[in-house]
Amino acid sequence: MSTNTGSGPDIVTFGETMALLMPSGGKGLEYSSELHSLFGGAESNVAIGISRLGGRVGWFGRLGKDPLGRMIFKKIRGEGVDVSRAELTPTAPTGLMMRDVLMGKTSVYYYRKNSAASQMSASHLDEAYIAGAKILHVTGITPALSESCREAAFEAVRLAHKHGVKVSFDPNLRLKLWSMEEARPVLLELAKLADIFLPGLDELKLLYQTEDWDVIVSKLRELSAISIVKGGEDVTYVVTQDSITTVPYFKAEHVIDTVGAGDGFCAGFLTGLQKGYDYPEAVRIGNLVGSMIVQTEGDWEGAPTWEQVEAVLNNTKHVER
Repeated sequence: MSTNTGSGPDIVTFGETMALLMPSGGKGLEYSSELHSLFGGAESNVAIGISRLGGRVGWFGRLGKDPLGRMIFKKIRGEGVDVSRAELTPTAPTGLMMRDVLMGKTSVYYYRKNSAASQMSASHLDEAYIAGAKILHVTGITPALSESCREAAFEAVRLAHKHGVKVSFDPNLRLKLWSMEEARPVLLELAKLADIFLPGLDELKLLYQTEDWDVIVSKLRELSAISIVKGGEDVTYVVTQDSITTVPYFKAEHVIDTVGAGDGFCAGFLTGLQKGYDYPEAVRIGNLVGSMIVQTEGDWEGAPTWEQVEAVLNNTKHVER
């Protein structure tokens, strides 16, 4: 059992959050004279999503002690996320990413080499903070940043297991950060250590080197984790040792920015678990939150409140005035 006494976050996550610059008016970066200043990072996106849904959540990581780092720190804190273990360091800059969407295709450009977050190591982990949670959520992005980040990710998982804290793992494969050959053994090892595995179907095809769904399912059943497979044609799959449950998507009326959908799903799903829903119903909530986030520009800005989620689930009509 977790040693959470009720005073700290129920869900803890960590990783790199970067400043984000996006062109206005749907132009390409090359031709835009104006850029929106935002921020994003898989783990902080999830944390903000959980906080908006009413959950108690903490995020930690390393940011540069610079204007971008201070902006990110204050905004995450302003969203109700506990950042008491986050660190601003003068020794390295905050990472930066730029993104544009042209003809429906999103392109992301990273400027994160030797960033403050890439210097994170196991020594930056607070064991008591992790031990006080009920769920530790980790992604495959952190171990891709550096060898010390990789060690930190595995140590965080070890500490979670030591204290009876469940581990949620989203592989979040980023081939701009490392090769498939380098990523595969690391991500598969983390999957073996997880209690909840949250891959996308395309990621599984690359990790297991097969297009065969039956082979993928058999591989997933070799894990001790319950696997939640995102990215099916119209459904999310819940794969256990003896069953496969399909949970339909919610239709997004106006898709504006698809980045952040997976993080929104994780936020909704983990919040659902914390509220006592079973796995399929928690997946349903995750599907809904993901569909809501893609209808707004930015990685996390469209994350809904729990009241907004309930309104959709209960088919409550909106009163405009």
